[in-house]
Amino acid sequence: MTTSAGGNSNRAATKQVAPIAQFFIPAAASLQERQPRTLKHGDTFAVFDHNGDALSGPGSPDGLFHRDTRYLSHLYLTLEDRRPMLLSSTMRDDNATLTCDLTNPDFLGKDGKLRLEHDLIHIRRTRFLWAGRCYERLAVKNYDDSDHHLRMKLQFFSDFADLFEVRGTVRAKRGRSLPAVIEDGSVLLSYIGLDEKTRTTRVSFDTAPDELAPNLAVYDLHLSARGSRSIFIEIDCDRSDKDRRVNGFFLAMRDARRALRSSMARAASVSSSNQIFNQLARRSVSDLYMLITDTPEGPYPYAGTPWFSTVFGRDAIITALQTLWLDPAIAKGVLRHLAANQATDINPASDAEPGKILHEVRFGEMAELGEVPFRRYYGSVDSTPLFVMLAGSYLDRTGDTATLHQLLPHIEAALTWIDEYGDRDGDGFVEYGRQTVEGLINQAWKDSHDSVFHEDGTLARGPIAIAEVQAYVYGAWQAGAEIFRQLDRPERAAKLLAKAEGLRRAFDVRFFDEELGTFVLALDGDKRACRVRSSNAGHALMTGIAYPARAEQVAHTLMNASSFCGWGIRTIPATEARYNPMSYHNGSIWPHDNSLIAMGLARYGFKAAAAQIFEGLFAASTYIELRGLPELFCGFSQRRSHGPTFYPVACSPQAWAASAPLSLLQSCLGLDFDPNASQISFNQPRLPAFLDEITLRHLMVGSGSADVTIRRSGRQVVVDVVGRKGDVRVLTTA
Repeated sequence: MTTSAGGNSNRAATKQVAPIAQFFIPAAASLQERQPRTLKHGDTFAVFDHNGDALSGPGSPDGLFHRDTRYLSHLYLTLEDRRPMLLSSTMRDDNATLTCDLTNPDFLGKDGKLRLEHDLIHIRRTRFLWAGRCYERLAVKNYDDSDHHLRMKLQFFSDFADLFEVRGTVRAKRGRSLPAVIEDGSVLLSYIGLDEKTRTTRVSFDTAPDELAPNLAVYDLHLSARGSRSIFIEIDCDRSDKDRRVNGFFLAMRDARRALRSSMARAASVSSSNQIFNQLARRSVSDLYMLITDTPEGPYPYAGTPWFSTVFGRDAIITALQTLWLDPAIAKGVLRHLAANQATDINPASDAEPGKILHEVRFGEMAELGEVPFRRYYGSVDSTPLFVMLAGSYLDRTGDTATLHQLLPHIEAALTWIDEYGDRDGDGFVEYGRQTVEGLINQAWKDSHDSVFHEDGTLARGPIAIAEVQAYVYGAWQAGAEIFRQLDRPERAAKLLAKAEGLRRAFDVRFFDEELGTFVLALDGDKRACRVRSSNAGHALMTGIAYPARAEQVAHTLMNASSFCGWGIRTIPATEARYNPMSYHNGSIWPHDNSLIAMGLARYGFKAAAAQIFEGLFAASTYIELRGLPELFCGFSQRRSHGPTFYPVACSPQAWAASAPLSLLQSCLGLDFDPNASQISFNQPRLPAFLDEITLRHLMVGSGSADVTIRRSGRQVVVDVVGRKGDVRVLTTA
């Protein structure tokens, strides 16, 4: 995912010009080679290395970030001017805390003789985020039988860089840093931006260091034999003196863990016969809930760290669709927040048009000044139909007509946008095209500048009607029809169903290519088909726009060896002109993309193919530290006894990647809900090869819930109810 821009007025063709600001993510340093440790709470996130340090330098994403500004860019711990040796570095299972265990290297005296042998001093760094602060406890323990005097230094610095600067954008001019203020065991670092906003970082210590300078704290530690010392540090983002609460470490940790437990308690739980899969499932849930931010409208999953820790419309909607079975409250929060921020007027600079659903929000200095166009930005062609799809799916899952009544004006506005602004040239398909040169050329989920092309590799000129967006529009009209039916507006429902069926026929005529055996990637601005095989076609299966005979051909093409590489389905198969397994969108593997395709395969009865995708991504996770699936990885073919090839700047955790295994599980099990009948159903359940048994607890429907165990029994899959609250029925269809 890259940040995007674009759009145009109703039915207006867009002239494409050369991209001058694509806001790409430069691969100056590989995240994979560093395996960073990430923390997040609310609008604050942090990226550290294994030692718990934040190392500054060109291309480094390290630091403490708050509302799209880096408030701490350097944090470096030394003992006797040496970096401690790493013992271990791990995230707590629920992502609440980062713990780094360190020890001393050999220390030599001035005479060159060994003064202190290695592995006698233990340092444990425990760190977490809460309410705009980074809390840390440094616990130093002497395991020697002798006393030791050691000098410990903590270097720190803040560049107050905008997130887009950290990502590689060069600014012609910046604001100014103010002199550091040292007082009461703390250092206040300040910066006045070109937006005239003052941003401050306060580094506070529970006891004053022996030396304290603008960028350095020094402790002369006297550690008696077997003795220990603890130092507590708080790093505050834009907090005033009256907010300071040094020594609040344990209270803040309690509050942080309670809040996380409370939000995760809503979710159904997953356990299985495969311990590695249990680790993957726990990591998926933990990453998801770490990324969720409480907004005034409800819980909202931020897209991912480090580059996308903010509101994205498309990502959150897809994440909510993936997790509707697990926790419907996420979908409700997403719908309400996006409705509250729906566009109401035309603004070319932000690609806003009445009824359009938000793409991205940014709070940094560059966004405030308009140096990047993403302060409140609407440049997604797919967020609006996906919004209506999610509303319909939420109603199907919960029966919550009260919320749908509240959302109805926003649903109507979104449907109107599809008709009046989405179809730019009146041909019955929804197109996109940027309005300003700052915007991206491509505004669907594959928003790289080279992701839409013809069979000879020539880039397509817009406005572009991308395949999956037509499928989403079909899904939106189907969902809208069901919403209006349940809200007692049958005439409106009938009109939407008729529009959906008309689009289905037109889509089949214009997009299906017999020779390719799949739907073409897109229609360009001249209505020429981009005759390219792609994973986009799988999204047509997800919404049901494909006729069954076409679905079988599409499924076969998607699972062909040129497309399915063993780990998953490539965005672009090896047969196509721009195929590159190391590219962002032209040959890589995206877990969320695969999960949506698996939804579609299961919809048409291709459960074996859905299970094969699940098995591939699960196999990939076994080679990943902490098990969490990244944003994407390279599309090289699977090799025996080798893991996948990682993409250098893939974000992790990423919400829709974290949710992918949970979605794949639902697709394989055929899990569905009928809130009106208080019924949970399993339609032709299938277990992937790595699972013999799985238990789902706290599956909520209506006012009740059920716990079920699904197990393999010979060639059959059996569903047993092992717990029930309320009048809940569980059905299985073979």
